[in-house]
Amino acid sequence: MHELSIAMSILEIAEEEAERHGNAHVQAVHLRLGPLSGVVKEALLSAFQLASEETALSNCSLVIEDVPISAFCATCNAERRVRSMQCFSCVECGMPASDVIHGHELQVSALELAE
Repeated sequence: MHELSIAMSILEIAEEEAERHGNAHVQAVHLRLGPLSGVVKEALLSAFQLASEETALSNCSLVIEDVPISAFCATCNAERRVRSMQCFSCVECGMPASDVIHGHELQVSALELAE
């Protein structure tokens, strides 16, 4: 379960940022998560809750933004969503789309701090 080590890393990032802001209280961590990241959302939420217990961030919540898979479609000459993880074809024209632009994200995008 690598989600636990990821959750611990997220907490570490939040703690470091809180220190930089004079030990501000972290209310929430916002994370962008793509389906191609290899991380299971529910497992990460559970691991985050477990890892934050009995820490200064025990009341901190993890807010996950799901990032859909998109790829460059050469036929449409534009970034388009794909039909599914199993079918990397353009939702507009149906042609195969191989250049993935979004979907691999595992990124802390924001922290909510209270001073």
